[in-house]
Amino acid sequence: MDLSTARTYVSRSARAAGYCAIVAVRGLALVVLVPALAYSSVLCLVGVGLLVLPPGLRLLRRLADAERARLGRWAAPPARPAGAHARSTLMTVLSDPATRRDLRWAPCMAIFGTLLGLVGAVLFLFPAAVLVLVGLWWVFPADEPVKVMMNIPIDGWGSALLVGVPQFVLSVLLAVTGPPLIAGLAAASSRRLLAPSAATVLAERVAALDRTRSGAIQAHGDELRRIERDLHDGTQARLVSLAMQLGLAERALGCDPAAVGPLLTRAREGTEEAMAELRDLLRSVYPPVLADRDLAGALSAVVARCPVPAAAHLGELGEVPAQVEVAVYFAVTEALTNAAKHSHARSASVTLARAGDTLRAEITDDGRGGAAEGRGTGLSGMRRRVEAVDGVLRVQSPPGGPTVITVECPCAS
Repeated sequence: MDLSTARTYVSRSARAAGYCAIVAVRGLALVVLVPALAYSSVLCLVGVGLLVLPPGLRLLRRLADAERARLGRWAAPPARPAGAHARSTLMTVLSDPATRRDLRWAPCMAIFGTLLGLVGAVLFLFPAAVLVLVGLWWVFPADEPVKVMMNIPIDGWGSALLVGVPQFVLSVLLAVTGPPLIAGLAAASSRRLLAPSAATVLAERVAALDRTRSGAIQAHGDELRRIERDLHDGTQARLVSLAMQLGLAERALGCDPAAVGPLLTRAREGTEEAMAELRDLLRSVYPPVLADRDLAGALSAVVARCPVPAAAHLGELGEVPAQVEVAVYFAVTEALTNAAKHSHARSASVTLARAGDTLRAEITDDGRGGAAEGRGTGLSGMRRRVEAVDGVLRVQSPPGGPTVITVECPCAS
């Protein structure tokens, strides 16, 4: 076994032991919390538990959400707001299917999680304990020497090497193989207990599809209204003016031929302006730069035109569906516009990469932060565009900045 392989095994074992330590601490917390919840449920009979039980359930939810986040397979449900009435708050918490899964997971984690976590963490520390015991054999009194294996006393360096080396090798093997196995067992148990049922997954998927469908319909309606408004206020007005100019030129042709030239000149200028507005309108529906270049090339052009100094980090994207290209393109464009217009940023960056069948774009600026939906920053429109292609948009914008907008879209063909 070479050094890099050994380092990999030790690193994996260390991560597993760290998780085991977290499981043990979480299990000890549940050892206290589970009896407290049971006692609070009994107090509900006299009314006091209606005030005490909801905070305990929310604390249990935080512990379960931490485990869900670590497992990385299910999104943590949002925190439940505290209602004005204790009974309504309790009913709201208890009616959540995730609460039932939390209550199923808590006693098992309190018992088995604590034991598994402690064993996994101790196994990783076992080689160090053996070294300390064998190396400090001389600290123990002569009539009570240390014994670490097969009950053989260690009363000198010879016996320390004879007994300590095999014991240390065995402890290293246990430390390398034990914690990953125990961590895997604990993770599998938590995953099984916290996993939603197939019916719940289907219901959540249907709800998400219904929400994104509604968002897509609203986004489509907003886009149609915008196109109609642009055509009515811009292009249609230009064409009406053009018709009037041509009508005046037609009347002047018989009585004042000299006035026809200026009228035709204004009519030609109006035609050019109408064509320019039509081109801008078509560009807003599907940017020609996406047809001329790929998404990476189009975003490079957007970054180059950004009023704020911006850097682009673009990876290999492969083939991306057209609807995903449009959603990501407009999301990045809107985010950079917000950085220059609202955030007063001094610099920005765009990172675009693909991992498997997921396209991920991250837009960061060093502005003043505080971006939120509903404040005229276009985030609601960005979210509707992204969710219309089954994507996810996340916004992190604490006051003072920085602002990080992440867009993840599935792009499987």
